[in-house]
Amino acid sequence: MELSTKTARELYEAIKAKPVRPRFGFGKKPILINIDLQKAYTNVGEFAGAYETDPQQIDHINRLSTIARAKQLPVVWTYVAYMESGEDCGVWGTRSNTPDSLQNIKVGSRRAEFDDRLAIDHVVDVIVNKRMASVFHETHIPSLMVWHRCDTVILTGGSTSGCVRASVVDALSHGYRVVVPEECVADKHESPHFANLYDIAIKYGDVVPVADVLAYYESYKPAT
Repeated sequence: MELSTKTARELYEAIKAKPVRPRFGFGKKPILINIDLQKAYTNVGEFAGAYETDPQQIDHINRLSTIARAKQLPVVWTYVAYMESGEDCGVWGTRSNTPDSLQNIKVGSRRAEFDDRLAIDHVVDVIVNKRMASVFHETHIPSLMVWHRCDTVILTGGSTSGCVRASVVDALSHGYRVVVPEECVADKHESPHFANLYDIAIKYGDVVPVADVLAYYESYKPAT
């Protein structure tokens, strides 16, 4: 094991400044998946599990979603919420049982509601209630991607070290290119956030400025 005195942020900033591997790049058609931007995780000061990394995160995500929609490209919003008994949370919900525990985010509760700042189009956007970390686990997102013939997954939301990372790994495992706009993901603590951006950038996908993703959408033309 290579030893280092650098922080996770410093390790990430180092490979950001001097990448050690080329990017996978954008493919022919993207799907934008916005992960768990619900009040349980975005309402800092109201809920113990909420967090914020970039204060402009929601604004960036709204801009991405708006331009993707304008280009007639798929936009997906996921949230986690469980039945009253919490049985559908499985073993993931057995470590604690407090009001802030995962399995106690109930369907229809305030914690399950999307952040009020989000610009969601409930007519054309796809809403997915997921139960586990990855957006691909037992959801219809894989079949949605087949239907839309997408080969690229653009992921935003939270948390970087949890649902975002799990979804990145699953996307790559399914054979998709993965892009993470850096300003659009967040975590509760600095170290896991930057450690996972580092891991994603080195192993599983492209971590890029949101401006690069907006530019890609702006220039997007359907393949002929």
